Amino acid sequence: MNLKEEILESHTLYRGRVVTLRIDTVRLPNGATARREIVEHRGAVAIVPLLNRETVLLIRQYRQAVGETLLEIPAGTLEPDESPDACAQRELQEETGYTARQMRRLFSQYLAPGYSQEVLHVYLAEELAPAAQGLDEDELVELVPTPLHAIETMILQGEIKDSKTIAGLLMTLRLLEREGTL
Repeated sequence: MNLKEEILESHTLYRGRVVTLRIDTVRLPNGATARREIVEHRGAVAIVPLLNRETVLLIRQYRQAVGETLLEIPAGTLEPDESPDACAQRELQEETGYTARQMRRLFSQYLAPGYSQEVLHVYLAEELAPAAQGLDEDELVELVPTPLHAIETMILQGEIKDSKTIAGLLMTLRLLEREGTL
């Protein structure tokens, strides 16, 4: 069954520093037309930084969009023409003050494919070494070393509720268990 939609018209409503909003008019496979609100985004990375086999380094920061301070893995937006691998190394150092001797891509995911084309690439950073932290002037974060054995409970109790963080941490736990290093 062909489920692809054909774009008949596309209009950009807003172009910002981080996102662009456009409205597409599409023809559905059954011949009907519909409007789609699309958020364009360059893509981003998120990093699960392991301080050691027992501890992950999370960050706490206020998120205006949800009006809460969240516990998250470090993350950031790709710069124009920047590879996800380079962005992961850059964001890790900027947000945590560490570099990784080993950086493994865990997975890539669409964050909200119903209205956004943003792809998030998630990495596992190991063998960390201290480096200069380089936060953006509008970034305020607190580093929070967290025991890996507490992660699932923290998720279930609502202490961690950011989706990229949940997915990255759970995938890391599964990978470390499979490798026998947890």
